Amino acid sequence: MNTDFSVVDTANNAWMHQPNSVQNNDLFSQKAIYATSLIKIQKFLDRAIVYAWYTVKSERRPPTLTPIRWVWRLAGAYHSSRYTSPLMEKASHRFAALGHWNLAQWAAQKAREETDHDLLALLDIQSMGYDAEAVVQALAPSTIEDYVNYFTKIVEMTNPIDCIGLCYASERLGTFVGEEYIRKVEALLPPGTKATRWLRVHSNIGSEVKHVQDIVEIVAQLTPQECNLVARACYETALLRFMPPKEEYISDDELQDILKPLKVSTCLQAKSAFS
Repeated sequence: MNTDFSVVDTANNAWMHQPNSVQNNDLFSQKAIYATSLIKIQKFLDRAIVYAWYTVKSERRPPTLTPIRWVWRLAGAYHSSRYTSPLMEKASHRFAALGHWNLAQWAAQKAREETDHDLLALLDIQSMGYDAEAVVQALAPSTIEDYVNYFTKIVEMTNPIDCIGLCYASERLGTFVGEEYIRKVEALLPPGTKATRWLRVHSNIGSEVKHVQDIVEIVAQLTPQECNLVARACYETALLRFMPPKEEYISDDELQDILKPLKVSTCLQAKSAFS
């Protein structure tokens, strides 16, 4: 048996090749090496997120989660979600203009997948007994505003490749949210309240794990220089996610003052839910 191996370097991948080997064995080797490459790429991107975590090193911690603070978080989820589809659609057009057809297709698919996720957050807020539209007009966390501004900036670039890193960091962090955490949130809410629709979709019991795998496969098709750009965007996005707000966290008392006038009656809530 010939055991001499050589590396065949292509534009996007490096394959180990065994001359004169049986074709099936050669195909198996390619698949095995590709799988190993995907693992390395994911670790590379994950390291960027970890570096961001250690860079922030803030002693400030978010206030303890309460029902009223869950409404505040849902408002943030709404504001981050409402821009995702239009921004990814724009990124798709920019990729297409550059002839990056695989990236254009991925971005277009991402735009479709994220459509109406903002409505999930609105439904959750409504389930908490509030006028959802009024709540998201009244509450717009500054950290989410920074995130959306960054997202918008990188999509407006001629080559919006950084949006791949942004999506990876956002969805990778979502994979760390599981059923146990979701149940803890639900245990804080009034009995019978169903206000974790958005959270479930953006967790490891939703679509986040598959989305992360899809992005890793996209990155595997990029050049080393492009991979570095994606990793840098992962780092910058994670910084925004980990960074506490510049101002003090809004207190529960302040939230109560804002939200109390936006509470709807039980009858109106039920009517709205079935309209």
